[in-house]
Amino acid sequence: MVDPVIPGWKIERASRDLIASMAASAGVSASVFLELMAEHTKSELTTQGIPSWMPEKDRTGELPIDGP
Repeated sequence: MVDPVIPGWKIERASRDLIASMAASAGVSASVFLELMAEHTKSELTTQGIPSWMPEKDRTGELPIDGP
């Protein structure tokens, strides 16, 4: 790790346990599993910057921004 931090997030116990179980099955720590999952998810981001499996954000009323 280059710059490790301890996130101050609260998640459901069942989600934590699922991540720990999947990590154990993969033979890695929950921290390593979460980092790998985040890295994998980067390849699925939409133009809105969210994973493709999440509902798109409502952009009604937003003006289009053209690049330079």
